[in-house]
Amino acid sequence: MPDTLWFALLAAVAAMGLPVMALGLVGQRGARFVRLVKAQSAAISWTNNTIGITVAWATLFMVLAQFAVVVMRYVFGFNSIALQESVIYAHGIVFMLGSAYTLLVGGHVRVDIFYQNMSDRAKAWVDFWGSLILLVPFMLVILYFSWDYVEIAWRIREGSRESSGLPYVYLLKSVILTFAGLLLLQGIAAAGRAALFLSGHAKGEAA
Repeated sequence: MPDTLWFALLAAVAAMGLPVMALGLVGQRGARFVRLVKAQSAAISWTNNTIGITVAWATLFMVLAQFAVVVMRYVFGFNSIALQESVIYAHGIVFMLGSAYTLLVGGHVRVDIFYQNMSDRAKAWVDFWGSLILLVPFMLVILYFSWDYVEIAWRIREGSRESSGLPYVYLLKSVILTFAGLLLLQGIAAAGRAALFLSGHAKGEAA
């Protein structure tokens, strides 16, 4: 694995420490760290919100492109492999790049048998430890194991197996790294908001 990726992974782990520090900060003594955690969470959330809203337009493209594929095939007897593959590309981009936005707005499917009846403080603890112990480490694992997979695709400039298909499979595979990176950051932001709530530096629910 390249040194740059190791540096990025270590930086992500270091960033996880900010929400942890925020848990023990009270009064003016920790004001600087509190501001840092708030700024970090706000920046990450703004980024994922912007990306989520932007990639949402790909769903419109998917509908129009699929409609065009059907009309061309059954009305005009013409088939476009590239257009069909573009629907697959858009589908992958929406789900992969929109996952962090979905987490931001609480749209992921979750089993709320216990969580829904918890107090706001208990929910904050679940969000805090769930993000730092489960979500963030899992995203680091995905980054680690998918790096070589994506690197090989870039090295050979992998394209479609069809001669008339899109020659950008290597770009599509790169979305895996982006997906893991954005979710990792959103997990850190969620932990930061929960930490601020638990330490008394934020009002309302942690999420």
